[in-house]
Amino acid sequence: MTTSTRGIAQQKASPAVLVLEDGRSFRGRAYGAVGETFGEAVFSTGMTGYQETLTDPSYHRQVVVMTAPHIGNTGVNDEDPESRRIWVSGYVVRDPARVPSNWRSVRSLDEELAAQGVVGISGIDTRALTRHLRERGAMRVGIFSGEAVADEATLLAKVKNSPEMKGADLCGEVATDEAYVVPAVGEKRFTVAAVDLGIKGMTPQRMAERGIEVHVLPPSSTVEDLYAVNPDGVFFSNGPGDPATAEHPVALMQAVLERKTPLFGICFGNQILGRALGFGTFKLKYGHRGINQPVQDRTTGKVEVTAHNHGFAVDAPLDRVSETPYGRAEVSHVCLNDDVVEGLQLLDQPAFSVQYHPEAAAGPHDAAYLFDRFVSLMEGQRA
Repeated sequence: MTTSTRGIAQQKASPAVLVLEDGRSFRGRAYGAVGETFGEAVFSTGMTGYQETLTDPSYHRQVVVMTAPHIGNTGVNDEDPESRRIWVSGYVVRDPARVPSNWRSVRSLDEELAAQGVVGISGIDTRALTRHLRERGAMRVGIFSGEAVADEATLLAKVKNSPEMKGADLCGEVATDEAYVVPAVGEKRFTVAAVDLGIKGMTPQRMAERGIEVHVLPPSSTVEDLYAVNPDGVFFSNGPGDPATAEHPVALMQAVLERKTPLFGICFGNQILGRALGFGTFKLKYGHRGINQPVQDRTTGKVEVTAHNHGFAVDAPLDRVSETPYGRAEVSHVCLNDDVVEGLQLLDQPAFSVQYHPEAAAGPHDAAYLFDRFVSLMEGQRA
């Protein structure tokens, strides 16, 4: 028996328990690494794309509960990761696949989680857990397996001592430390400075496919760093944490708005634009996560099925145009499930953002047109 096989056999035999900060617990079996982990308990409604979910930096310090009951069917490959590592702090599944079955698979999901030290739990009623989180809201949680399992009073105390997501400043923990370039595919048409707040790999790739040379820059970059690449546009990426803590990205975006450079933000970048314009942000009860969320583009009336991962939202009025220091602004997109703001646009200069993930990794491609909209803004500015 190899070391990895022995490890997996040990994990399958190890008891595990998930303990929520409100005292509710679920018992199951270890999945992935054995030990203990803490984070914010959230659920994802995607039925596919678990590898992209795991490697999305926006999930940093979150324990992800998969609502789809059977996870791991397609194993793990080396082509689909969206970043350099798994970022979730814990993983919760009901029925893990015993044997992966896909021609691209090179190892099992269980093996990958164990290799990267991600503590998970399987064999619990994820439907009951999801209903609990929908009713009570996202909350702190701990997963304990192997020798970490103790009496639940002790485990609950550990959970309550773990950090909350509200007030967490996490972008610097997941973003690049050094600038790098993603070259344009085919003829270069534009240059974009992309501020990495937790960017996914497919995002600059989607821009590169449109002839954009993307300079991915650290979140600590100055406005001088951005304009040193002579950009035709500036992009602010997705990322983890509370947007209320993002003072530097907000100031950086305001400096871009002062110069009226075409600007596009997604997810965390949408929240940054909201703050830059003077709107507030707030924490959602349980957030939007998954690849099947309905959003309406209010500028066209079109309804899109979209990929989401956010627990905070912008507090902007849906029923009127707002006056901001940078001109008039309006809500351009709205979630059809709960009327949460899903996009903003300025009417007097070329700047817009959406709260979801148009790069669609994983997810539907309904929102790919947003990259074309960004290209149109840069074309208009150049003209």
